[in-house]
Amino acid sequence: MKALGLTRSQWWVLTHLYRNDGITQSELADILEIEKPTLGRLLDRLATNGWITREEHAQDRRAKRVCLTEEVKPAMKAMRDAAAELRRDALAGLTPQQQTQFVDTLLAVKGNLGGVDSATAKGGNDRQGSARSTAATKASGKGAAVAADTMNGHTRKSATQQMRAAQGKGQRS
Repeated sequence: MKALGLTRSQWWVLTHLYRNDGITQSELADILEIEKPTLGRLLDRLATNGWITREEHAQDRRAKRVCLTEEVKPAMKAMRDAAAELRRDALAGLTPQQQTQFVDTLLAVKGNLGGVDSATAKGGNDRQGSARSTAATKASGKGAAVAADTMNGHTRKSATQQMRAAQGKGQRS
């Protein structure tokens, strides 16, 4: 993404906005698992580039909706093409069954790492119980999350469906 003049964090924000255009800044921070001030600074830079806008929320005057602009569409196409190529390279030689298992494994690792964070915060050590909780699926485990989300999905089902759809459409993303 360096060729587009983007940091990894900016790419991550744009990717999630592509999937959730028009969500609130607060919702986006939750999805990205980052602090709101950190996201605010990232959005400031993206707005300066003309790639996003912040719009008033119809029901909540305090909230701002974050939207992609028309200017970012060529960059988004380039990013999605690069991601599709990376997926093809990364998964070359794996059967569809192996690809599904790979995504399942990454999501399990993410859940385990989220469980570690939850258990550590409580002073406990029940990793398995915490990892199974709903909160654990939203918790950190950024490395596994990046890899799983690079596969275009937040859940095993959606990642697998999207991966199969990409394969069925000549590897397009």
